[in-house]
Amino acid sequence: MIKIYDFQGQAKKSGGDVLIARLHSKTLGAGVAGQVVDHLNGSYSAVFSLLWEGSAQVEVTLVHSSEAVTVLRRLNKEEPDRVSFKSLFRSGSISQTTICNVCLRETGQPLCNFTDLRTGEPWFCYKPKQLSCDDRINHLNGDTKELQTLKAREDKLFQRGVNMKVFIQASGPANVAVLPQRKGQPEVKESIGKSGVSGYYYQGVWRALGGIKVRQFNSPSAVNQCLKGKIVHLYGDSTIRQWFEYLNAFLPDAKEFNLYSFKQVGPFMMLDNANKLLVTYRCHGPPISFRNVPISELRYIANEIDGVTGGDNTVIVFTVGAHFNSFPIELYIRRLQSIRRAVVHLLDRAPGTLVVIRTPNLRALTLKMALTNSDWFSLQQDKVLRAIFKGLNVCLVDALEMTLAHHMPHNIHPPRPIIKNMIDVLLSYVCPQKGS
Repeated sequence: MIKIYDFQGQAKKSGGDVLIARLHSKTLGAGVAGQVVDHLNGSYSAVFSLLWEGSAQVEVTLVHSSEAVTVLRRLNKEEPDRVSFKSLFRSGSISQTTICNVCLRETGQPLCNFTDLRTGEPWFCYKPKQLSCDDRINHLNGDTKELQTLKAREDKLFQRGVNMKVFIQASGPANVAVLPQRKGQPEVKESIGKSGVSGYYYQGVWRALGGIKVRQFNSPSAVNQCLKGKIVHLYGDSTIRQWFEYLNAFLPDAKEFNLYSFKQVGPFMMLDNANKLLVTYRCHGPPISFRNVPISELRYIANEIDGVTGGDNTVIVFTVGAHFNSFPIELYIRRLQSIRRAVVHLLDRAPGTLVVIRTPNLRALTLKMALTNSDWFSLQQDKVLRAIFKGLNVCLVDALEMTLAHHMPHNIHPPRPIIKNMIDVLLSYVCPQKGS
């Protein structure tokens, strides 16, 4: 049971606080996410599945108070342009940079409409005074704007270690001892569906529940054997680019063909001709907060999927989330719906295609980061993502739980041990163990 009090020590009588919980044992390299239940009266329950024998410690973290969530909701409604974007326009010796966004404030300045003709995804830039809209050559991330609507003392709601990403101390012992299963006691797996836990760590290895058996791909030869003859397309942000970088570093026989692509942006391609293995990476379309994306490389995931032939030898992996945090959730829903339509068409024409989705994950928070990329946004996105793709023949890599259950600090770019476990889950979908 968890009770929340305000800063004056008075018990809160309403819910809405953002809490996350895990049960873990550093000694055993074990961890599992807890399910937090909001009773809407200032009290909460954290429910855990006991999945290993031995010691375990309960850890509960207050991510945000309900008052902080109210601020985040208002910012997304009133200042959806607080993360700025730009484009450079050039013709001959004349060049000009203008502000771009989905939501542009009315200034009387003409707009360039760059709405995608196929997906209908909206994007606009202020028109340069001396140049045509056709002279746009790139997409750039800008600076985070000074927030105009942060009211007096609201910054006090986002104090790291005080009321943001702070551990809640237990009033009694926080350790539990998990006893061996008694004879005749039901298997734990039978109740997993009720709690919604997708897996847990044990001895540093992720074990999935209620789905595939996660295999360990600890050598380049094991990965090569799994991906032999496969085409793997990775789409999304820098968190999915981590997967490309992991495979590129792990497979010594694969050659990366970086044809003058920008380091962060791509597109990237990795080829192992002997094993007939191809892996590609491409970033998703705007809003994308990358340094410099040429217009020719600014692609939407739905359009890319529409261009894939598909089949038993094809794996599509994508993630969309972090770059949508500062916008109203409707924009994220729209993007996922366009991707969903493309996935449905792909699976209709090539049902053997494997489609894998990486969910958003938790991250470290500062005041500035919280106001634009809070975990609260990612938690909402996770719910939306699962709802939109529910019922489709797609697989999930649960990055949210895999970062929550692990003992390492939260980071938008999870450390290598977590990435290794994510890759093992991906490869277990590609090459499931016989009988699983």
